[in-house]
Amino acid sequence: MAPNLECRMYEARYPEVDMAVMIQVKNIADMGAYVSLLEYNNIEGMILFSELSRRRIRSVSSLIKVGRIEPVMVLRVDKEKGYIDLSKRRVSEEDIQACEERYNKSKLVHSIMRHVAETLDIDLEELYIHIGWPLYRKYGHAFEAFKIVVTDPDTVLSALTRELKEVGPDGQEVTKVVPAVSEEVKDALVKNIRRRMTPQPLKIRADIEMKCFQFDGVLHIKEAMRKAEAAGNNDCPVKIKLVAPPLYVLTTQTLDKEQGILVLDEAIKSCTASIEKHKGKLVVKEAPRAVSERDDNLLAEHMAKLHRENEEVSGDEDSEEEEDTGMGQVDVDNGSAITE
Repeated sequence: MAPNLECRMYEARYPEVDMAVMIQVKNIADMGAYVSLLEYNNIEGMILFSELSRRRIRSVSSLIKVGRIEPVMVLRVDKEKGYIDLSKRRVSEEDIQACEERYNKSKLVHSIMRHVAETLDIDLEELYIHIGWPLYRKYGHAFEAFKIVVTDPDTVLSALTRELKEVGPDGQEVTKVVPAVSEEVKDALVKNIRRRMTPQPLKIRADIEMKCFQFDGVLHIKEAMRKAEAAGNNDCPVKIKLVAPPLYVLTTQTLDKEQGILVLDEAIKSCTASIEKHKGKLVVKEAPRAVSERDDNLLAEHMAKLHRENEEVSGDEDSEEEEDTGMGQVDVDNGSAITE
């Protein structure tokens, strides 16, 4: 019989009230949206429309979309009936950040555990009972234990034990304490942890507005963008991309957050000096900061929305041409490539 590879990530079967959890929207009904709680083996929850936003809702589709993954707050849990009520409007930015960080760690742990269970043909929940959940209890999160396993597996895994009941020679049942991890499981686990737990680069992003209404303004913006990208290095390469005139984003990826922020700061200074030399103007809208996958997805959605709106516009050609002289047109697909 094939092993059961479905299991929640945490020992608790249900989340606690006032806890932020990661969900995926499954479908939208008359009263609200049905979602799956990704950390709890996809058990179902519901977000009422009244819990989508603190503001008046003009369009439900602008606030929630089928397939979207995002953090929400737990309002009520009925363990007997299996009902979980959730809220999007009550989750704070701090809650979102903490939830995303926890989920990303838990997702990696879950992926490693599931791969080991599948490889060794054992139930995933059994692996969690003997290894995963005890590590959550001892280290706060199994991810922290796995980081130690990369260099010192025995310290973490050899300390795990489980009770085994056996019938003794006299016919009486006895309880023995044995290692929780067999050599086979240990080898597979360590191999997968070492393969997956390599340092992941952070994405650092800054949002700027840049304008130049001088003659050849497009060329001056192009030059400024080149100066910004030239501020990067092999460890922190800088890229600049148009969102919509006059908004641009600068990004870099690095293992060192502080270094990435410093590099983008220098890139902004170089870009500012270059554009001001031609009487242009640069304003920093969002200073360099680490961004998550969710931030990238929101930016991509915003860019797609602007692209659709631009395609729908049929008039005001003269005013558009006048604006383009100052802003320049950037080939978004090619990043920093500017066309005249």
